[in-house]
Amino acid sequence: MHTEPTGTTLRALLVAVGEPLLELTAGSPDITVRGVAILDPDDELGGRPGELILVIGARGREAVRYVRVAAKSGASAVAVKADGKRDDLRAAAEDNGIALLTVRPQVRWDQLQTVIREVLEGATLAAASDAEHGDLFGLAQTVAVLTAGSVSIEDAGNRVLAYSRSDDDIDEMRRLSILGWEGPEQYLALLRKWGVYQRLRSSEDVVRVDERPEFGIRQRLAVGIRAGTQHLGTIWVQQGRRPFAEQAESALLGAARIAAVHLLRRRGSVGIRSREDLVAGLLEGRISADLVAGQLGLDPAASAIVLALAPREIEHDRPTHELRQLEISNVVSVHATSYRRGALVGTVGSRVYAVLPEVPPHQAEPALQAVTRHVVAALDRAGVRTQAGIGSPVPVLGEVVASRSEADRVLDAMARTPGRDLATIADLRAEILLDETLRLLEVNPDLRDPAVDALAAHDAAQGSEFVPSLLAYLDALGDVRAAAAGLNIHPNTLRHRIRRATAVSGLELGDPRERLVCHLQLLLAARRRG
Repeated sequence: MHTEPTGTTLRALLVAVGEPLLELTAGSPDITVRGVAILDPDDELGGRPGELILVIGARGREAVRYVRVAAKSGASAVAVKADGKRDDLRAAAEDNGIALLTVRPQVRWDQLQTVIREVLEGATLAAASDAEHGDLFGLAQTVAVLTAGSVSIEDAGNRVLAYSRSDDDIDEMRRLSILGWEGPEQYLALLRKWGVYQRLRSSEDVVRVDERPEFGIRQRLAVGIRAGTQHLGTIWVQQGRRPFAEQAESALLGAARIAAVHLLRRRGSVGIRSREDLVAGLLEGRISADLVAGQLGLDPAASAIVLALAPREIEHDRPTHELRQLEISNVVSVHATSYRRGALVGTVGSRVYAVLPEVPPHQAEPALQAVTRHVVAALDRAGVRTQAGIGSPVPVLGEVVASRSEADRVLDAMARTPGRDLATIADLRAEILLDETLRLLEVNPDLRDPAVDALAAHDAAQGSEFVPSLLAYLDALGDVRAAAAGLNIHPNTLRHRIRRATAVSGLELGDPRERLVCHLQLLLAARRRG
């Protein structure tokens, strides 16, 4: 199936490629780029609407004419190697309404074209299939946040596929790797000599490479990307000014498992339906667990549990909302996959879910709660405030809808408790049962006791305080002194109000069932007020 290129903005392209390769010199970062082409000074340039034109063979002022040619072709942007001052190039770009990117002199055009194509193809794939975790550049940036280091992702041939943007100090090895799009041979030889590559290819363990100042190499963490026994590549994390984060190694393990999915997808092993659609369909009950398990290599008979995360504030600007949701999904994916290899992550509405297989059968184990706390803390450090809810384990994958429903109920209940950022269904079962009961009363007014409504009407007409007084009395289980202290009134005053309230309404508080119904209805009224 042919997919038309959807393109991406210069802003997104610069985030993905960024320093030390490209710099926006003129034009808006919100311009859309839909393709990339090379313009040699000897070539004729036909129509290139929406494309980024790489001008080779001409630098500085010599390239001004080609900036104009690119603009006439309908291109969105032009990239030029600038020597010294850029005023003439900037003026030409602005006069002709085209964005100008300047390229570092040592960057090879063919390598730059390759990575730009990768980014554009990734944007097209994501738009066509709702790819689960975004592209490899997004994964690299997420791992950088979680590890507090500078990240690069390489294939099995040591070619750099993606890297994080970082203002932190980078060493010579990382700088040369990014500029050359592959590890410098002299450094690769050292890593082979030290046995680093042998360890990365033979196990799933995180490998620590000590700092070697004499070679210009800072401390690193690395992990192999594997599919079964096949080595697909490596994720490297270079330490910067700060030490590695406490959970850096765990984050790397999860990231390697996600990266394996990306690399296999590049080799054409994507199933008929996208992973994202499969996970969302499983959570919503519209795609069978057997189909999902068959497509994604899971055991449909394994137990599972659902973790749900919701942002505390919903962004109404759609691009901002989607970016925030992608950030949440990336962080959840890394941690969930480190906790369970077969973890599935998907989004439904504004919430992000993780389906975690092969879990203990009775309740969320402490290890899962610890992982979830790390997720919430990591997102909070990134400026994304969330709450997390965990459902109950279910015996087979086909019953995850029930666990997801419980996780959703936990989030709904937590929305009224802003001080809490994590809870399980076991933590809030009473609160959730109360919520469901009050919702039933709210949508079925015929079930409500008219006597309580009459009491509320009396308060509204006469300015009395029978409803809050009676609610405080019932909340305190009939302890007049405790209820009066909470209301800052004398116990005798409260006793008088309770007698007057029963006289006005006709309520029989001596009947435990009528007292329970009255209490529920008063709680509903209090929730409506505030």
